[in-house]
Amino acid sequence: RNSFAAVAERRGDVKTAASLRAQAKQLTEAVEREAWDGGWYKRAWFDDGTPLGSKENDECRIDSLPQSWAVLSGAGDPQRATTAVDAAVANLVDRDARLVKLFTPPFDKGTLEPGYIKGYVPGIRENGGQYTHAAIWLVQAVAGLGRGREAFDLWTLISPLGHAAGAAGVARYKVEPYVVAADVYGLPPHVGRGGWTWYTGSAAWLYRAAVETLLGVTVRNGVLNLDPRVPPEWPEFEVQLRHGDTMIRCRVENPRGVAHGVAEVWADGRRLDGTSVPLDGSAEHRVRVVLGPGVKGG
Repeated sequence: RNSFAAVAERRGDVKTAASLRAQAKQLTEAVEREAWDGGWYKRAWFDDGTPLGSKENDECRIDSLPQSWAVLSGAGDPQRATTAVDAAVANLVDRDARLVKLFTPPFDKGTLEPGYIKGYVPGIRENGGQYTHAAIWLVQAVAGLGRGREAFDLWTLISPLGHAAGAAGVARYKVEPYVVAADVYGLPPHVGRGGWTWYTGSAAWLYRAAVETLLGVTVRNGVLNLDPRVPPEWPEFEVQLRHGDTMIRCRVENPRGVAHGVAEVWADGRRLDGTSVPLDGSAEHRVRVVLGPGVKGG
Protein backbone atom coordinates (compact mmCIF):
# COMPACT_ATOMS: atom_id res chain seq x y z
CA ARG A 1 0.00 0.00 0.00
CA ASN A 2 2.98 2.28 0.47
CA SER A 3 5.14 0.90 -2.32
CA PHE A 4 5.40 4.15 -4.25
CA ALA A 5 6.18 6.01 -1.04
CA ALA A 6 9.14 3.68 -0.57
CA VAL A 7 10.28 4.38 -4.13
CA ALA A 8 10.08 8.12 -3.48
CA GLU A 9 12.10 7.73 -0.28
CA ARG A 10 14.84 5.80 -2.09
CA ARG A 11 15.06 8.71 -4.54
CA GLY A 12 15.26 11.24 -1.72
CA ASP A 13 11.81 12.73 -2.38
CA VAL A 14 10.67 12.94 1.23
CA LYS A 15 7.79 15.32 0.49
CA THR A 16 6.16 13.02 -2.07
CA ALA A 17 6.67 9.99 0.19
CA ALA A 18 4.95 11.73 3.10
CA SER A 19 2.04 12.78 0.88
CA LEU A 20 1.57 9.25 -0.46
CA ARG A 21 1.61 7.74 3.01
CA ALA A 22 -0.96 10.27 4.20
CA GLN A 23 -3.23 9.49 1.25
CA ALA A 24 -2.87 5.75 1.86
CA LYS A 25 -3.85 6.22 5.50
CA GLN A 26 -6.86 8.34 4.52
CA LEU A 27 -8.00 5.77 1.94
CA THR A 28 -7.60 2.88 4.37
CA GLU A 29 -9.69 4.65 6.99
CA ALA A 30 -12.39 5.48 4.41
CA VAL A 31 -12.57 1.87 3.21
CA GLU A 32 -12.99 0.53 6.74
CA ARG A 33 -15.58 3.17 7.55
CA GLU A 34 -17.68 2.96 4.37
CA ALA A 35 -17.02 -0.37 2.62
CA TRP A 36 -17.47 -2.93 5.40
CA ASP A 37 -20.80 -4.67 4.87
CA GLY A 38 -20.94 -6.74 8.04
CA GLY A 39 -19.54 -9.97 6.63
CA TRP A 40 -17.41 -8.80 3.70
CA TYR A 41 -16.32 -5.66 1.85
CA LYS A 42 -18.51 -3.96 -0.76
CA ARG A 43 -17.19 -3.77 -4.31
CA ALA A 44 -18.24 -0.27 -5.37
CA TRP A 45 -21.01 2.33 -5.46
CA PHE A 46 -23.17 3.73 -8.23
CA ASP A 47 -23.41 7.51 -8.72
CA ASP A 48 -26.58 7.66 -6.59
CA GLY A 49 -24.86 5.93 -3.67
CA THR A 50 -26.33 2.46 -4.26
CA PRO A 51 -23.73 -0.13 -3.19
CA LEU A 52 -22.52 -3.01 -5.34
CA GLY A 53 -21.30 -6.29 -3.90
CA SER A 54 -23.44 -5.81 -0.81
CA LYS A 55 -25.95 -7.87 1.13
CA GLU A 56 -28.44 -5.18 0.05
CA ASN A 57 -28.16 -6.34 -3.59
CA ASP A 58 -30.23 -9.09 -5.18
CA GLU A 59 -27.49 -9.58 -7.81
CA CYS A 60 -23.73 -9.40 -7.18
CA ARG A 61 -24.15 -9.65 -3.42
CA ILE A 62 -20.51 -10.61 -2.85
CA ASP A 63 -17.51 -10.00 -5.12
CA SER A 64 -14.16 -11.72 -4.56
CA LEU A 65 -11.91 -8.77 -5.43
CA PRO A 66 -12.30 -6.57 -2.33
CA GLN A 67 -12.08 -9.63 -0.07
CA SER A 68 -8.81 -10.81 -1.62
CA TRP A 69 -7.22 -7.39 -1.72
CA ALA A 70 -8.09 -6.70 1.90
CA VAL A 71 -5.34 -9.27 2.55
CA LEU A 72 -3.05 -8.72 -0.45
CA SER A 73 -2.86 -4.96 0.06
CA GLY A 74 -1.98 -5.35 3.72
CA ALA A 75 -4.45 -2.54 4.38
CA GLY A 76 -7.52 -4.42 5.62
CA ASP A 77 -8.36 -4.81 9.28
CA PRO A 78 -6.93 -8.29 10.04
CA GLN A 79 -10.07 -9.71 11.66
CA ARG A 80 -12.35 -8.28 8.97
CA ALA A 81 -10.05 -9.44 6.19
CA THR A 82 -10.14 -13.00 7.52
CA THR A 83 -13.93 -12.90 7.79
CA ALA A 84 -14.20 -11.48 4.27
CA VAL A 85 -11.96 -14.15 2.71
CA ASP A 86 -13.91 -16.86 4.53
CA ALA A 87 -17.13 -15.42 3.06
CA ALA A 88 -15.62 -15.40 -0.43
CA VAL A 89 -14.55 -19.03 -0.14
CA ALA A 90 -17.94 -20.07 1.21
CA ASN A 91 -19.97 -18.24 -1.45
CA LEU A 92 -17.79 -18.32 -4.57
CA VAL A 93 -15.86 -21.60 -4.62
CA ASP A 94 -17.65 -24.37 -6.56
CA ARG A 95 -15.57 -27.47 -5.86
CA ASP A 96 -17.72 -29.80 -7.95
CA ALA A 97 -17.35 -27.63 -11.06
CA ARG A 98 -13.72 -26.77 -10.19
CA LEU A 99 -14.10 -23.01 -10.41
CA VAL A 100 -14.02 -19.87 -8.29
CA LYS A 101 -16.67 -17.34 -9.28
CA LEU A 102 -15.92 -13.64 -9.51
CA PHE A 103 -19.21 -12.81 -7.80
CA THR A 104 -22.64 -14.22 -7.15
CA PRO A 105 -25.50 -14.08 -8.10
CA PRO A 106 -24.88 -12.94 -11.70
CA PHE A 107 -26.60 -9.95 -13.25
CA ASP A 108 -29.77 -10.89 -15.10
CA LYS A 109 -33.19 -9.34 -14.52
CA GLY A 110 -32.42 -7.01 -11.62
CA THR A 111 -32.57 -3.23 -11.60
CA LEU A 112 -28.82 -2.62 -11.29
CA GLU A 113 -27.09 -1.43 -14.46
CA PRO A 114 -23.34 -1.99 -13.96
CA GLY A 115 -22.39 -1.57 -17.62
CA TYR A 116 -21.25 -3.97 -20.31
CA ILE A 117 -20.81 -6.86 -17.89
CA LYS A 118 -24.59 -7.31 -17.79
CA GLY A 119 -24.50 -7.95 -21.52
CA TYR A 120 -22.91 -11.34 -20.89
CA VAL A 121 -25.22 -14.29 -20.36
CA PRO A 122 -25.49 -15.03 -16.60
CA GLY A 123 -22.61 -17.27 -15.54
CA ILE A 124 -20.41 -16.35 -18.51
CA ARG A 125 -17.05 -14.58 -18.11
CA GLU A 126 -17.17 -11.74 -15.57
CA ASN A 127 -20.93 -12.07 -15.12
CA GLY A 128 -20.87 -14.67 -12.38
CA GLY A 129 -18.40 -17.09 -13.93
CA GLN A 130 -14.77 -17.60 -12.99
CA TYR A 131 -12.59 -14.70 -14.00
CA THR A 132 -9.28 -16.43 -13.49
CA HIS A 133 -7.21 -13.43 -12.44
CA ALA A 134 -9.55 -12.91 -9.49
CA ALA A 135 -9.64 -16.63 -8.67
CA ILE A 136 -5.84 -16.66 -8.34
CA TRP A 137 -5.87 -13.58 -6.13
CA LEU A 138 -8.22 -15.40 -3.78
CA VAL A 139 -5.72 -18.29 -3.66
CA GLN A 140 -3.00 -15.80 -2.72
CA ALA A 141 -5.23 -14.19 -0.10
CA VAL A 142 -5.93 -17.54 1.55
CA ALA A 143 -2.20 -18.23 1.56
CA GLY A 144 -1.61 -14.78 3.01
CA LEU A 145 -3.68 -15.84 6.01
CA GLY A 146 -1.24 -18.69 6.57
CA ARG A 147 -3.59 -21.42 5.34
CA GLY A 148 -1.21 -23.37 3.14
CA ARG A 149 -3.31 -26.51 2.71
CA GLU A 150 -6.44 -24.58 1.69
CA ALA A 151 -4.48 -22.33 -0.67
CA PHE A 152 -2.86 -25.32 -2.37
CA ASP A 153 -6.24 -27.04 -2.73
CA LEU A 154 -7.70 -23.93 -4.39
CA TRP A 155 -4.69 -23.60 -6.68
CA THR A 156 -5.10 -27.23 -7.73
CA LEU A 157 -8.82 -26.67 -8.22
CA ILE A 158 -8.32 -23.98 -10.85
CA SER A 159 -5.23 -25.44 -12.51
CA PRO A 160 -6.08 -26.42 -16.11
CA LEU A 161 -4.69 -29.91 -15.57
CA GLY A 162 -7.35 -30.65 -12.99
CA HIS A 163 -10.16 -29.82 -15.39
CA ALA A 164 -9.24 -32.59 -17.79
CA ALA A 165 -8.12 -35.42 -15.49
CA GLY A 166 -10.69 -37.76 -17.03
CA ALA A 167 -12.96 -38.11 -20.03
CA ALA A 168 -15.89 -36.42 -18.28
CA GLY A 169 -13.73 -33.43 -17.41
CA VAL A 170 -12.45 -33.11 -20.96
CA ALA A 171 -16.01 -33.18 -22.31
CA ARG A 172 -17.08 -30.48 -19.87
CA TYR A 173 -14.03 -28.20 -20.07
CA LYS A 174 -13.81 -28.28 -23.91
CA VAL A 175 -10.62 -26.20 -24.17
CA GLU A 176 -6.92 -27.08 -24.03
CA PRO A 177 -6.00 -28.65 -20.68
CA TYR A 178 -2.40 -27.40 -20.93
CA VAL A 179 -3.09 -23.65 -20.94
CA VAL A 180 -4.88 -21.38 -18.50
CA ALA A 181 -8.33 -20.20 -19.52
CA ALA A 182 -9.15 -16.58 -18.81
CA ASP A 183 -12.62 -17.61 -17.68
CA VAL A 184 -14.67 -20.66 -16.79
CA TYR A 185 -18.45 -20.66 -17.09
CA GLY A 186 -20.44 -20.85 -13.90
CA LEU A 187 -24.06 -21.75 -14.65
CA PRO A 188 -25.88 -24.55 -16.51
CA PRO A 189 -25.89 -25.64 -19.24
CA HIS A 190 -22.26 -24.54 -19.62
CA VAL A 191 -21.01 -24.92 -16.05
CA GLY A 192 -17.32 -25.84 -15.94
CA ARG A 193 -16.67 -24.98 -19.59
CA GLY A 194 -13.48 -23.04 -20.29
CA GLY A 195 -13.61 -19.74 -22.12
CA TRP A 196 -10.87 -17.77 -23.86
CA THR A 197 -7.40 -19.34 -23.84
CA TRP A 198 -3.86 -18.44 -24.97
CA TYR A 199 -4.11 -14.70 -24.44
CA THR A 200 -4.63 -14.26 -20.72
CA GLY A 201 -2.19 -12.81 -18.22
CA SER A 202 -3.73 -15.09 -15.60
CA ALA A 203 -1.30 -17.80 -16.76
CA ALA A 204 1.56 -15.75 -15.32
CA TRP A 205 -0.41 -15.11 -12.15
CA LEU A 206 -1.04 -18.84 -11.67
CA TYR A 207 2.70 -19.46 -12.03
CA ARG A 208 3.52 -16.68 -9.58
CA ALA A 209 0.99 -18.04 -7.11
CA ALA A 210 2.72 -21.43 -7.26
CA VAL A 211 6.33 -20.24 -7.00
CA GLU A 212 6.13 -17.00 -5.05
CA THR A 213 3.03 -17.52 -2.89
CA LEU A 214 2.89 -21.25 -2.15
CA LEU A 215 6.54 -22.22 -2.40
CA GLY A 216 7.34 -18.77 -1.05
CA VAL A 217 10.42 -18.02 -3.15
CA THR A 218 10.89 -14.47 -4.37
CA VAL A 219 13.84 -12.38 -5.52
CA ARG A 220 13.70 -8.61 -5.07
CA ASN A 221 16.56 -6.14 -5.46
CA GLY A 222 19.19 -8.87 -5.41
CA VAL A 223 17.82 -10.55 -2.29
CA LEU A 224 16.22 -14.00 -2.07
CA ASN A 225 13.24 -14.06 0.31
CA LEU A 226 11.66 -17.25 1.67
CA ASP A 227 8.15 -17.52 3.10
CA PRO A 228 6.39 -20.78 2.05
CA ARG A 229 2.67 -21.49 2.52
CA VAL A 230 2.24 -25.21 1.94
CA PRO A 231 0.15 -28.20 3.04
CA PRO A 232 1.43 -29.24 6.48
CA GLU A 233 1.78 -32.86 5.37
CA TRP A 234 4.50 -31.91 2.87
CA PRO A 235 7.71 -33.19 4.51
CA GLU A 236 10.03 -31.28 2.18
CA PHE A 237 10.46 -29.83 -1.30
CA GLU A 238 13.19 -28.37 -3.46
CA VAL A 239 13.30 -25.33 -5.71
CA GLN A 240 16.01 -24.44 -8.22
CA LEU A 241 16.09 -21.08 -9.93
CA ARG A 242 18.58 -18.96 -11.79
CA HIS A 243 19.09 -15.28 -11.02
CA GLY A 244 21.37 -13.73 -13.58
CA ASP A 245 24.47 -15.94 -13.63
CA THR A 246 23.72 -17.40 -10.19
CA MET A 247 22.13 -20.81 -9.69
CA ILE A 248 20.12 -21.00 -6.44
CA ARG A 249 19.31 -24.42 -5.03
CA CYS A 250 16.79 -24.33 -2.17
CA ARG A 251 15.79 -27.23 0.04
CA VAL A 252 12.79 -26.64 2.31
CA GLU A 253 12.23 -29.04 5.21
CA ASN A 254 9.03 -29.30 7.24
CA PRO A 255 9.81 -31.51 10.27
CA ARG A 256 7.05 -30.01 12.42
CA GLY A 257 4.30 -30.34 9.81
CA VAL A 258 3.31 -26.67 9.64
CA ALA A 259 1.48 -24.73 6.93
CA HIS A 260 3.70 -21.65 7.21
CA GLY A 261 6.41 -20.11 9.32
CA VAL A 262 10.18 -20.19 8.98
CA ALA A 263 12.31 -21.38 11.89
CA GLU A 264 15.77 -21.49 10.30
CA VAL A 265 17.48 -20.33 7.10
CA TRP A 266 20.94 -21.56 6.11
CA ALA A 267 22.92 -20.26 3.14
CA ASP A 268 26.05 -22.03 1.95
CA GLY A 269 26.43 -23.78 5.31
CA ARG A 270 25.95 -20.65 7.44
CA ARG A 271 22.83 -19.98 9.51
CA LEU A 272 21.30 -16.57 8.90
CA ASP A 273 19.53 -14.29 11.37
CA GLY A 274 16.49 -13.67 9.14
CA THR A 275 14.72 -15.16 6.12
CA SER A 276 16.50 -13.16 3.41
CA VAL A 277 19.56 -14.34 1.49
CA PRO A 278 21.69 -11.64 -0.22
CA LEU A 279 22.75 -12.73 -3.70
CA ASP A 280 26.34 -11.65 -4.20
CA GLY A 281 26.92 -12.82 -7.76
CA SER A 282 28.42 -16.17 -6.82
CA ALA A 283 28.05 -18.94 -9.34
CA GLU A 284 25.88 -20.94 -6.94
CA HIS A 285 24.08 -20.62 -3.60
CA ARG A 286 22.76 -23.58 -1.60
CA VAL A 287 19.95 -22.61 0.72
CA ARG A 288 18.31 -24.74 3.42
CA VAL A 289 15.05 -23.64 5.02
CA VAL A 290 13.46 -25.29 8.05
CA LEU A 291 9.79 -24.51 8.56
CA GLY A 292 8.26 -23.99 11.97
CA PRO A 293 7.77 -21.25 14.57
CA GLY A 294 10.73 -18.98 14.99
CA VAL A 295 12.17 -16.38 12.67
CA LYS A 296 9.04 -15.57 10.66
CA GLY A 297 5.38 -16.55 10.94
CA GLY A 298 4.16 -19.70 12.56
